[in-house]
Amino acid sequence: MATAGAAGPSRRQQILTVAAQLFARRGFHGVSIADLGAAVGISGPALYRHFPGKEALLTELLVGISEHLLAGGRGIAAGSGDPSEVLAALVRFHADFALREPELIVVQDRDLASLPPAEQHRVRQLQRTYVEIWVRTLRRVHPALAAEAARTAAHGAFGLLNSTPHAGSREPEVAALLGRMALAALTGLTPTAAG
Repeated sequence: MATAGAAGPSRRQQILTVAAQLFARRGFHGVSIADLGAAVGISGPALYRHFPGKEALLTELLVGISEHLLAGGRGIAAGSGDPSEVLAALVRFHADFALREPELIVVQDRDLASLPPAEQHRVRQLQRTYVEIWVRTLRRVHPALAAEAARTAAHGAFGLLNSTPHAGSREPEVAALLGRMALAALTGLTPTAAG
């Protein structure tokens, strides 16, 4: 999510990384402030110097990764005139995310409902905007494809790419294989095949 400087990750980033791992393993409600503090080598109450509570940690994780995906998608979509190249770049970008951040995929799937309603709405809004980048790109690659079919295809590709936490390996070859599969499915769409 955030890149570390030459001196290594900040304490705040370390807490976020550990929180993602613990939330993915035990669920948001299965992790206490004391657990988080112990995992990063500080007391639970000392954690409050960095975050007001667990909910704030979860919010930063899920909003942060949604903002990262949207910014990356926008950058890719603005970078090339060839829609097929844009689609391939979007698939590579998302596959790389899924390889690097499998814990966040698990946390998003399981614990989004633990966010307060306003933050849930924000995450969903960011995600919908990211999906629409894919929809526009798919419709440029396949001009006869209906918007709803393109949206369904994008979500299907996300399902495939986001399966990396369940693939049993964090090897780049896994992400590359899933990326090739997603790209083959998306480039092979026809209006009749997609709905």
